Amino acid sequence: MSAAELLQQIADDVRTCTACRLHQSAMRAVPGEGPPDAKVMFIGEAPGFHEDRQGRPFVGAAGQFLEELLALAGLRRSDVFIANVIKHRPPDNRDPEPDEIAACSQFLERQIAALNPLVIVTLGRFSMARWFPGEKISRIHGQPRWIDGRLIVPMMHPAAALHQPQYRALIEADFRRLPEFIAQAEARSAHSAAPVAPEKPDDPEVQQLSLF
Repeated sequence: MSAAELLQQIADDVRTCTACRLHQSAMRAVPGEGPPDAKVMFIGEAPGFHEDRQGRPFVGAAGQFLEELLALAGLRRSDVFIANVIKHRPPDNRDPEPDEIAACSQFLERQIAALNPLVIVTLGRFSMARWFPGEKISRIHGQPRWIDGRLIVPMMHPAAALHQPQYRALIEADFRRLPEFIAQAEARSAHSAAPVAPEKPDDPEVQQLSLF
């Protein structure tokens, strides 16, 4: 199956999922969206009020700010794939529970496998915890690391700046560096994909032929 077909299958599975209690209170599942050949994948935490009603990720106020941040990085929403750790909205936007995260993890892992993005940007502490367990977002935001051959960039959730304006400049600064991180990942990918020239065989030994 192509990446597009795999992503569609995952989305269909998300929409019929009853693996945790969240499907009982949510209006719509929010699988995620973006081109199947996206080089960059953004992973947020969970759908909110507007996402729950539209079935799309990051369409509320935080989503509008995310689009502004993408513009700072020279990107458009249509360039990237956007998903969440949790695919159904938790009641009253509460934090997702560990069992809910575990129930949804298969979908996220399948999306990552289908996309195989060069760069994954985690937005907020719950998506960060997948690759940086025990870390604090306030300490490592904007500091990418290579993990399992992929560049993972932890960033603060756009909603943080809406609730605490002092974080806005930090988030904007991190996004301005995103082109640099993408270039690093592209360079590493190109290097690893470059064919290795075969070693030149040693010159055959020249032997003196006998006249007799």
